[in-house]
Amino acid sequence: MRILIAPDKFKGSLTAAEAAAAIAEGALRVYPDAVATQFPIADGGEGTLEAAVAAGYEERLHAVVGPILAPTGAAWALHRDPGGHITAVIETAQASGLADMEPTPENALRAHSYGCGQLIAAALEAGATEIVLGLGGSAMTDGGSGALRALGLKPLDAAGNVVPLGGASLADVSALDVSELDPRLAGTRFRIAVDVRNPLYGTSGAAHVFGPQKGADQDAVEMLDAGLRNWASVLREATGRDVNVPGAGAAGGFPASFLAFTDAVLEGGFALVAGLTGLAEQLAEADLVITGEGSMDSQSLTGKAPIALAHAARERGIPAVVVAGRILVTAEDLAQHGVVAAAQLLDVAEGPEDAVANAARHLVRATAQVLEGA
Repeated sequence: MRILIAPDKFKGSLTAAEAAAAIAEGALRVYPDAVATQFPIADGGEGTLEAAVAAGYEERLHAVVGPILAPTGAAWALHRDPGGHITAVIETAQASGLADMEPTPENALRAHSYGCGQLIAAALEAGATEIVLGLGGSAMTDGGSGALRALGLKPLDAAGNVVPLGGASLADVSALDVSELDPRLAGTRFRIAVDVRNPLYGTSGAAHVFGPQKGADQDAVEMLDAGLRNWASVLREATGRDVNVPGAGAAGGFPASFLAFTDAVLEGGFALVAGLTGLAEQLAEADLVITGEGSMDSQSLTGKAPIALAHAARERGIPAVVVAGRILVTAEDLAQHGVVAAAQLLDVAEGPEDAVANAARHLVRATAQVLEGA
């Protein structure tokens, strides 16, 4: 038997790679003669970089400016195919992540994506002509303006001064100086992993929907939304492109600047990462798929990585089993998506705190139990 073990991260307790190792141990207790392939997956958000590295991409580290100017170290990944084509994978969470910022109204207004731009510059220096941007866990609501600042763009106010970094200053931008914008951007394809449909601004836009998660109070939300609205207008005047499109509101509106100035496309996260990592080839050889994530809930059923993988397995006639930290949907819900059996760590742990603190040990047990009963 060939078992494909392909979980997403168990946020707050295990990386996807750590989860895969624990699930493999549990699976081999039940099927000791099986070939268990560990293959971490992601849906284009946090964990995308980890999935790429696990699939053979070269991890690199770079010092960058964090979301509120404090320096931080950020990882990214690079891959050169046999034909010499170079692809880079960058996560917004690495350089401009909420983990590097206290979520307060002041910080929500100041936060920027400059560090992401520094990673893009490093990828261009390495020869990348295709850059995959994984969005998720971001601190900023700056429409991607900070990233373009790192690549040479100068947003100017009415007096001709460069405005400060951060979403709060976008309302003051009246013109763009593109004379120093990195010319390599024109020859680079950007593939942006986006699974949300939120526009850049408005009541369902980046500031109103995601701003409060980053510390923005109502006043800050209104300021950030006004800034994004003005930023879209300035971008449209400079490039002729309308960036207030479905998906542009992801990661604080980060896609907007790249939709304006580069050959950028928005793609579904799971399909994009699966294509990069060779998941289809792994799936073609599997007799059983085991997947999972920290919380399997109604949002998971909208197409997040584990459920998307279960769908893909069902299309090939391969049974899929889910092991999650907690499961907040019914067995019938999961069955509709191709899942034949499921277990949660809460079934074997003493409680939620124990499930998080000892997630790997409980994941081994839960995997073995669900396979014995499947």
